[in-house]
Amino acid sequence: MKVRYIFFAMLFLLSTFLQAQKREITRQDTLRGSVTPERIWWDLTYYHLDIEAKPEAKSLSGSVLVQYKVLSSGRLMQIDLQPPLKITGVIKDKTDLNYTRDGNVYYIEIADKQVPGTTHSLKIFYEGIPKVSKRPPWDGGLTWSKDKNGKDFIATSCQGDGASLWWPCKDHMYDEPDSMLISITAPAHLTSVANGRLRSVKQKSPNTKTAHWFVANPISNYCVNMNIGDYTHFSEIFSGEKGNLDCDYYVLTYNLDKAKKHFTQAPKMLEAFEYWFGPYPFYEDSYKLVEVPYPGMEHQSSVTYGNHYKNGFRGRDVSHSGWGDKFDFIIIHESGHEWFANSITYKDIADMWIHESFTAYSENLYVDYHFGKKASSEYVIGTRKNIRNDRPIIGIYNINFPGSGDMYPKGANMLHNIRQIIDDDEKWRMLLRDINKEFYHQTVESKQIEDFMIKQSGKNLTPIFNQYLRNVKIPEFTYQISDNTLKYKWSNCIQEFNMPVRIFINGNEQWLNPASDWKVIKVLDSGVEIKVDENFYVTSKRLEN
Repeated sequence: MKVRYIFFAMLFLLSTFLQAQKREITRQDTLRGSVTPERIWWDLTYYHLDIEAKPEAKSLSGSVLVQYKVLSSGRLMQIDLQPPLKITGVIKDKTDLNYTRDGNVYYIEIADKQVPGTTHSLKIFYEGIPKVSKRPPWDGGLTWSKDKNGKDFIATSCQGDGASLWWPCKDHMYDEPDSMLISITAPAHLTSVANGRLRSVKQKSPNTKTAHWFVANPISNYCVNMNIGDYTHFSEIFSGEKGNLDCDYYVLTYNLDKAKKHFTQAPKMLEAFEYWFGPYPFYEDSYKLVEVPYPGMEHQSSVTYGNHYKNGFRGRDVSHSGWGDKFDFIIIHESGHEWFANSITYKDIADMWIHESFTAYSENLYVDYHFGKKASSEYVIGTRKNIRNDRPIIGIYNINFPGSGDMYPKGANMLHNIRQIIDDDEKWRMLLRDINKEFYHQTVESKQIEDFMIKQSGKNLTPIFNQYLRNVKIPEFTYQISDNTLKYKWSNCIQEFNMPVRIFINGNEQWLNPASDWKVIKVLDSGVEIKVDENFYVTSKRLEN
């Protein structure tokens, strides 16, 4: 047994090594992706980001107040800020603190003794010209653009690359502040929009004004956003499970009429997702759609939108089924992240499937709610054309290394498999709602989600998670018919894979429990037709006698 364990451990390490070879792993990757000694001793409680954007210079300057609780003894604090931005000073209790830089990381030397259980704050000043995003939101950074009237149209996007692209922070997903104030100073003729609720707008100088936005809930770094443009605003109230939800929409002035018509999809989304997932997670902070000069992103309570007021994704049905033309992909998908990403957040980017697989499946559930179960099945099955099976969905831990982009379509189809196995849509719905109750406003690991789904469903889902999250092979239902018997098994899969599957024998439904070894059942004759239910993401192959 010990030899077998060592063998599989070596295989796992080799697999991890080979994955890592597809890109060079640097010291900066480790500093960014791991919970370092300089991070673990303190817990974030509050940020105040006070920032000024200067469009002409394409520069940022400002400060961040960091409030934290001491968990254990420590005197060196890691704060992340990526070049070419730089920290210009740090003050704690009116005392200037020393700091050093290591690439994207600053180490701040805390002068006074840090006693566990006590709460402290320090203020970081910074400035510079941040990285410009070449292909937002896939490439992180600032977008300094102009609208069609020639007015500045500015936005941030930083998933993956990190919020430290544009402001100093504890740039790791495991720790979130309990609340946050975002103050944006910009040219006075423009409107600044961020997360949460608008507290006030104040004139700062003859040519600038400052908007103060307060976030009452925990928020991850990459979800914090800054949007500046020639916006106009309209709103409505959604009557939801927790009462009245304020829905605010900020769009470019010349798109107002278009937006009022198109954004009627937002309450339809809220209705569907509250049915499947439970109450919208941020009633205190409202729900917003904010127009930006890129396709869109799931910024918490400030979902950004740039899909040109078209259904599909830029007019294209990502499912190839026809159902993706019935809704605006960005409104539905990015808003679905309010539940999976913004409320339930991965601790390590290797577990990014928790965000993207559930949210990709939320598109299917939106279709289910508004167009029916058959339509939803056709939608999710159609997305299989986008699966590459290039590498596992789960990435490499502690080095800021996400898994394959298959976490969207393949992850959604894995969840669709599990829905079939549960074979009770109300139980499936309650499971999704229970996940959102259990992990509400939490950072989580994959194992927590997997274990909870196993417990709540009463099904052994471990082989399914291992097959679809950690392996690139697609299971094959292999079978042979002879002498009035059907022999069948799973092939092209991990050894322990034993997922139940629904098949049709001459059109008659039957559940089978294949494993890696052959199983046998009686059939009427050798000429029967076998078809695997297409709702399962598997292949099938009949062997000749």
